Amino acid sequence: MITREQLRMARAAVNWSVRDLAEKAGVAANTVSRFENGSDAYGATLAKFKRVLERAGVIFLDGNGEGPGVRLRKKG
Repeated sequence: MITREQLRMARAAVNWSVRDLAEKAGVAANTVSRFENGSDAYGATLAKFKRVLERAGVIFLDGNGEGPGVRLRKKG
């Protein structure tokens, strides 16, 4: 599943606010903020976040020993 750090990085990569992500994922903005600030979130909610961010071009990276991260898919 994705980490809170990956979620923040992914939002920044696609230039989305907390509200943007919440709207696209169909959750409350507080849900996004709470997760990013250290609270737990349901697996289904994290899956929604991941799905909408992947549709926007985010690729989630496991980290290969250097920690998880994100990158954007090449356009074109």
